Amino acid sequence: MENNLQVSLVQSDIVWEDKSLNLKQYRNLLSNLSGKTDLAILPETFSTGFSMQNSHLAETNDGEIISEVKTWASSFGMAIAGSFFAKDEFGNIYNRGFFITPEGTSYFYDKRHLFRMGNEHEYFVAGQKQLIVPFKGWNISLIICYDLRFPVWSRNVDKAYDLLICCANWPEVRNSVWETLLKARAIENQAFVCGVNRIGEDGNQLKHQGNSMLINYRGEVLSEIALNKQSINTYSINKEELESFREKFPAWKDADKFDLL
Repeated sequence: MENNLQVSLVQSDIVWEDKSLNLKQYRNLLSNLSGKTDLAILPETFSTGFSMQNSHLAETNDGEIISEVKTWASSFGMAIAGSFFAKDEFGNIYNRGFFITPEGTSYFYDKRHLFRMGNEHEYFVAGQKQLIVPFKGWNISLIICYDLRFPVWSRNVDKAYDLLICCANWPEVRNSVWETLLKARAIENQAFVCGVNRIGEDGNQLKHQGNSMLINYRGEVLSEIALNKQSINTYSINKEELESFREKFPAWKDADKFDLL
């Protein structure tokens, strides 16, 4: 088992609906992490921004975006997580999370809860399956933005995951909610939680402050990036410390049992 996992939070602006510029920007940002991290986490829809013009922005899993991310993961020696607009052979479109390992193994998760206040549910198909990725001795789960509000969906049953990732385009007007929910998910699930949010103003004139942070199983902030700042923070989390806490305070054993329909 790997005790330590180097996790990098990549907080940046996103150029509205410009895949080419965003891919160039994030390649440059990630190149600075080469050999320095195990996992880099990008904001939600890092290649386009949270646009509803998804018919021409969406790609298949073997399109340019994921192919480029695979190249970065291999070249820079790190896993990379984030989300993009995906489409399938039936014309369905998803806000799809990805986790790409340095070896090129791909894991995907379709956003379960679609943000109806932004009409996301009118343009996208909701996902039906949770995702837990085995990586370097850790089990890692991925959710996307609005999913953070729904604790049942992210419930950590019988210590199924050790780290919960939430990539987001979370507007500044609800910044306090973002921070509160990240801490709540960490405490109730006895797991590390990492939330990575964008900065800047999007094409809908919504402002984003970032406030990306890594939180431990006690709800304590281990690493955070200043508001409105483009930056990358890297922090090492320890698996033995997590397991020790779970053993000393085994609240997970008394969690209510349920089945998701």
